[in-house]
Amino acid sequence: MTENVSIAVIGSINLDIVARVKDFPQPGETVTNAVVSRFPGGKGANQAVAAHRLGASVFMVGRVGNDAHAEEALRILRQEGIDLSYCKTLEDQNTGFAMIVVSEAGENQIVVAPGANAAFDAAHLEFPETDACIAQLEVPTETILKAATASNNFFCLNAAPVKPVPHELLEHVDLLVVNEIEARALGSELDDFHGLLANTFGAKGAVLTRNRVQIARAKPPKVDVVDTTGAGDAFTAALTVGLVSGMEPQEALQQACVVGALATTKMGAQSSPTKLEVEACSST
Repeated sequence: MTENVSIAVIGSINLDIVARVKDFPQPGETVTNAVVSRFPGGKGANQAVAAHRLGASVFMVGRVGNDAHAEEALRILRQEGIDLSYCKTLEDQNTGFAMIVVSEAGENQIVVAPGANAAFDAAHLEFPETDACIAQLEVPTETILKAATASNNFFCLNAAPVKPVPHELLEHVDLLVVNEIEARALGSELDDFHGLLANTFGAKGAVLTRNRVQIARAKPPKVDVVDTTGAGDAFTAALTVGLVSGMEPQEALQQACVVGALATTKMGAQSSPTKLEVEACSST
């Protein structure tokens, strides 16, 4: 992989409150055996950390609130040395929160209180010129549309969480990453998409197509799953970094599957692997 690929990640920054339980509660049921932890999160921040650990030079472009939780949400981004000069504090907002329940099988249920992420308006968007941009839909769509139209280089959109995606936005996307639920929600919009489309299927792997023609297929290694939170974010970052670095599509997709799988072996949404860990797994 080429060193020093630059990535601007435009998206959400959260503080995750994670409750680990044996089984998810049924409607109306109270579960009293939870173990609670706090982790930095947010799809944007997760992707920024994952890209950085693969050797990219990363700029995080996002918003936090003027509260005691902001520094905790930014903790791993700071520890990794990710550039936060485009990350701003909104004085009248709270930092975004995600309430996450993780089962013994590693699956999750998530409820997000977006806070400052929802107030990240397009009028005040600024981001650096980089080799690629990665965006998601946990900040206003208008902000992502402005970023996509202003970007002159490779633009990746992870269409998560599910919400309407304007056709005008898709016209500016070079790589679109969706899971099965997101693909169904987009429906016929995908018929007219002419960029690279990555469909992910969890433990079953991923497929990369262009104009409905498959150009790569890969499966993740078998791992002991602890927490699937952030696995899709790690996959998205790894695929973007690989393609922009000059990898062939098959190699980039396989690397992304390895990164996504390894991200599930630890608790927390920002537990993506380092490049050395990926190489060690790929060589076995």
